Amino acid sequence: MTEWAISGTYLEACNCEAICPCRRVGGVAGGRSTYGVCEGALSWAVREGHAGDVDLAGLGAVLVLRYDDDEAGSPWTYFLYVDERGDEHQRGALARIFTGALGGTALKQFPWVWKASELLGWRPAPIEIETSRKRGWFRVGEQVTVRVREPVEEQAPVTCVIPGHDRSGVEFYADELRVAEGPLAFELSGRCAYQATFAYSSAE
Repeated sequence: MTEWAISGTYLEACNCEAICPCRRVGGVAGGRSTYGVCEGALSWAVREGHAGDVDLAGLGAVLVLRYDDDEAGSPWTYFLYVDERGDEHQRGALARIFTGALGGTALKQFPWVWKASELLGWRPAPIEIETSRKRGWFRVGEQVTVRVREPVEEQAPVTCVIPGHDRSGVEFYADELRVAEGPLAFELSGRCAYQATFAYSSAE
């Protein structure tokens, strides 16, 4: 088993109304998505990290998805992009981490890993992620665009299983959520977004 660890900033948007009902708010567990079918895009900006002797700092990954709450087990259909700035080893390591092939954190925090889900594929792509300002955004070439506007006012502590319930984040409104990747194609505005930090590793 390859020893690995990555940490950085997480930003996502989906078609649910803010605050996303899938999240834990004020310590209260979430439930079904707003419309029964969830469509979204998730991003990770890796600030520090490695997989074995492969340095992953400064790279990014983006995952686009759809799942139906009424489908047995609500399996995810998803596609993964890894940062084209990485070399072959860096890209492969990111793909193995985010598809769960390297185990560790993914087995507990990535629903598309612990469920019987469908990976449509993965490929290197130009990824840009900005989370240092209040209005974050990320983009994957012509396939994915997410832009965030102001945070939800007077929100209780909000957590999400993917970055981890051990760390609070901030719920935002998404100004734009656009995905065009084969069967995963949608364009929305005014729905929910969420930003937090993350720290994953090969340790159980």
